[in-house]
Amino acid sequence: MNKAMPKKHTFKRVIKTVIKAYPVLVPIVVVCILFSAIVAAMPDLVLPKVIGILQDAIETHQTWDEVIVKLMPKLWILISLYVAALILTVLQTQLLAFMTQGYLSKMRTNMFNKMQDLPIRFFDQNKHGDIMSYYTNDIDTLRELVSQSLPAIIRAVGVVSFVFFTMLWWSIWLTLIVLVAVALMLVVSKVLGKRTSKYFIKNQINVGKMEAYAQEMMSGQKVVKVFNHEDETIEGFDHVIEELYDSSYKSHAYANMLGPIIMSIGNILYVVIALVGGIFCYKGINNLSLSGEVMGLPIIITFLQMTRQFTGNVNQLSQQFNSIIMSMAGAGRVFSLMDQEKEEDDGYVELVNCTYDEFGNVVESDVHTGHWAWRHPHQDGTLTYTKLEGDVVLEDVTFGYVPTKDILHNINVYAKPGQKVAFVGATGAGKTTITNLINRFYDINNGKIRYDGINVQKIKKADLRRSLGLVLQDTFLFTGTVMENIRYGKLDATDEECIEAAKLAGADDFITRLPQG
Repeated sequence: MNKAMPKKHTFKRVIKTVIKAYPVLVPIVVVCILFSAIVAAMPDLVLPKVIGILQDAIETHQTWDEVIVKLMPKLWILISLYVAALILTVLQTQLLAFMTQGYLSKMRTNMFNKMQDLPIRFFDQNKHGDIMSYYTNDIDTLRELVSQSLPAIIRAVGVVSFVFFTMLWWSIWLTLIVLVAVALMLVVSKVLGKRTSKYFIKNQINVGKMEAYAQEMMSGQKVVKVFNHEDETIEGFDHVIEELYDSSYKSHAYANMLGPIIMSIGNILYVVIALVGGIFCYKGINNLSLSGEVMGLPIIITFLQMTRQFTGNVNQLSQQFNSIIMSMAGAGRVFSLMDQEKEEDDGYVELVNCTYDEFGNVVESDVHTGHWAWRHPHQDGTLTYTKLEGDVVLEDVTFGYVPTKDILHNINVYAKPGQKVAFVGATGAGKTTITNLINRFYDINNGKIRYDGINVQKIKKADLRRSLGLVLQDTFLFTGTVMENIRYGKLDATDEECIEAAKLAGADDFITRLPQG
């Protein structure tokens, strides 16, 4: 699963999940970003008027008081807009911080909840370190996307759109020159973007491999020491790190090339606009514009300023494009986990509390009685109850972890209630596999497994596993007290029941000798 590539709709899916998580806040934040971005570009609309007023004042020898009267209305408008933009920017940053962390929290919760529904096969086929990488590195790329990249893109698109229409207002000819440069920028971005995307995706996969290898080696450190495999372990880690270095270097190398190239095109465009604008003024060429203004020094100065803004924001878009590629690599892995098929359970036989009437018949009870029975509904609407005894029978069972390779062939085993049965055999003979099949951690290919005469595939998995006791080869203690770990199999167990269980297991003596035992 760690090799899954992000799909084309991954970006849209991220947007949809963000909007679904915060349907009210998202539009508010977008409005705040766009308003502050447009206000930042407003001087380009007012600047020619201000320059024109000053130029006219110099030519007509107006007094400063006369100039101030003409300038103040425009200045007050700008001041009001800047104050409003400041307020909205502060509001936007606070809402973004709240929204980003909340979104990541919901995504982690959704991933963890999804993971509880996944079959054991998933955890057997994926390394634990790689799984942990979903919660750390992959989710962190979404943080950068939501808190930085998306706001920057919205802001840049707002500014570029506003500046573009402002350019058309002042000069269509000069705007066409800008569009030629933008087309060149887009071609460069597309060429480098393909290479960048390839290595960013590979980099996220290699990060998962590195964490999986480190986790595996730390968990098996005693085995490494016993067999003197330190050098082999280091060599293996060096190989993993070399792959990570290669993909990381190439992804950032291509990504870092894009910014300087875009800025260089912008600088060339700046010179071309100044040159063409000067020729227009010198030759007296008619200026085609929506405003009808004659080409002059105020328009050229304003256009040069707008060119800087335009190319700067296009460069900002290109830089965020790299960030989005990296985020999509992480998001693709997150969604590949979310899209895993959950463990299916088509069982309908349930484990219920029961009592017995005077004739010894099973009677279902709503309260805990200490006696259990299987509640078996039939197609004709009738119910039958079978006492839980622990009679296990495997009939001609065939199974393989891989569909094309069976490891158990026509196995016939039985264990009567109260009977002790031991499976003895070499490593890999299938001893643990049989217990996994009884618990339905895996489903058999052929044959039947009957529990108290009932096909286990008809029993709900939760009830089947609740009726069985499984002692794993590897001990595992969850964070918490010893009492809480004993209670893990029965969360409503009393302290007295937990102590009694510890005594039955022979653990009570050493537990009481522990600090605060």
